[in-house]
Amino acid sequence: MSTADFKVVLLGSEDVGKTSLMKRYVSDRYHSRPHNNTIGAAFSSKKITSRGRDIVIGIWDTAGSERYYAMSQLYYRDAKAAVVCFDLTERVTFDRAKQWVTELRNQEENCKIFLCGTKKDVIDEGIKPRAVPPEKVLQYSKGIGAQFLETSSKTGENIGALFQIVADSCELPMQKQETIQLQTLKKKNNCC
Repeated sequence: MSTADFKVVLLGSEDVGKTSLMKRYVSDRYHSRPHNNTIGAAFSSKKITSRGRDIVIGIWDTAGSERYYAMSQLYYRDAKAAVVCFDLTERVTFDRAKQWVTELRNQEENCKIFLCGTKKDVIDEGIKPRAVPPEKVLQYSKGIGAQFLETSSKTGENIGALFQIVADSCELPMQKQETIQLQTLKKKNNCC
């Protein structure tokens, strides 16, 4: 899986802000002009520290357009985590997020799911009202065993926290050196 320790996929409807979320996290940049729609998927990675270990998370930003739906399934294969995004000001994107969760559970049942409400700044600035009450999202996230955060790619609010929670929640395979040390300990103790 290239140079990443584990794979995270960003899923959600078109125009919910997945690309902005990834760009803000990876390079701490935000562009107010609209992005071109993602075709297929875009990949980026970032090195962080999680549970005392330096790791690299590979982030796949998938296309949200219906016409790329079948292709998106290829990108979340073997993902350790999925960040399912929806626009806090557009109810239809929350309904679509539920469909992404169902599809993901059918394809990758061991993949951890994180719900991400995007564009919190739009609500905070009074540009648009909230379309989905937080209580409803929390109830849904609890029901599927997911964590939920509201984010803003424009201000950077909760972006780093989201990916830190994802990294800290995913079990990583032991590094080769740790495996060798465990094998040495077993031999010294005449165990297995």
